[in-house]
Amino acid sequence: MIHDIPLAWRNIWRNPRRTLLTVAAIAFAALLLVFMLSFQFGTYETMINASVSLRTGHLQVQAAGYQKDREVRLALNWSQETEAALLEGDARVVAAAPRANGFALVTSGSRTYGCMVTGVDPEREKKVSTLAAIIRQGSYFSGDDGALVGETLARNLKVGVGDELTLLGQGRDGSVAATVVLVQGVFESGLDAYDRNVVLLPLAFFQDLFSMEGGVHEVAIRASSLSEVAPLKAALNTRLAKLPHDGPPPVALDWMDLIPGLLQSIQMDLVSGIIMYLILIIVVAFSILNTFVMAIFERTREFGVMMAIGTTPGRLMGLVLTESFFMTATGLAVGIVFGAALTLWFETHGILIPGSDQIMKAYGISGRLYPKLSLLSATIGPVAVLAITLFSALFPALKIRHMKPVEAMHHA
Repeated sequence: MIHDIPLAWRNIWRNPRRTLLTVAAIAFAALLLVFMLSFQFGTYETMINASVSLRTGHLQVQAAGYQKDREVRLALNWSQETEAALLEGDARVVAAAPRANGFALVTSGSRTYGCMVTGVDPEREKKVSTLAAIIRQGSYFSGDDGALVGETLARNLKVGVGDELTLLGQGRDGSVAATVVLVQGVFESGLDAYDRNVVLLPLAFFQDLFSMEGGVHEVAIRASSLSEVAPLKAALNTRLAKLPHDGPPPVALDWMDLIPGLLQSIQMDLVSGIIMYLILIIVVAFSILNTFVMAIFERTREFGVMMAIGTTPGRLMGLVLTESFFMTATGLAVGIVFGAALTLWFETHGILIPGSDQIMKAYGISGRLYPKLSLLSATIGPVAVLAITLFSALFPALKIRHMKPVEAMHHA
């Protein structure tokens, strides 16, 4: 079989025009697959980073059960010492911001809405989320008791910067949490549910108002990269298990736990993309199938002579499949090289979607989309093409097993 390799390589160039067209089709398919898969994966990373930057962070540390019940009593006894012991010294943690949440009736004049009130550490929050960048009116926190409200909520309550809001809720210990605050800024995240239902207060003021006794409900964590999220989650849960606790144990949750809807959207988009890629691969497979059906038809007499002098049908089948492999591998190599080069260029310069630049920037998202070349995006498509094209070449190769040498030699 080793001696058949040079023969197989010479055979595919017996009809150079047909071979070049087939190789070009395979190369174009491989280029598209490498670029589109890289673009798709890069877009997912942009979506995830944009979503977690608006609210959740890549990970959060919470009391067990808080993500499901959202009860004010399920708080962490989170101190600076505990946070330092857990997070400092881990290069995978870029920043961490403690938060506390409670529900309250928010009133202005004759209008009242039920809202989530969230206490944030103003300085730490800027390192984890894009909150400071999406203030549309007024300013970010500059005092101890100002409030930031969503644009939709401000419109519903008919309030603006400098107006008063009355908050009425229940503290962690069951006491009444009531106060009057001034609107210091109005933010617009682009997420209607968030802009309609959230009032933000400085964390120290919130903890005093809701009798938190220094407790928090979540610590949002920004990781150095998405690839570090899973190992960081495992490491945090290992460390958290060793910490003493009076109530529910603290646990680390990643963005897939915190925003399951985003994960489902990505999975649905990926499935639709895979269907389109399979259609492209099948078209290429038919191109290979046509090439080898024609080649075997033209070489029937040649195969008859070879079988008459003692060449086995199995060896001829191996020769044809080797030719198929060489043709496919050549096209895939060319496609991968050009696809990787194209992807790397756009990975550096980005792809500007006309009309979306200003809209995306308004919400703290880059106006350009960047493909992300990886070993997976560079190989999964070409490997699928190689497997399916070799499988499609098997059918014409099987015709050789049924050839009779005498009839084949008299084939016109």
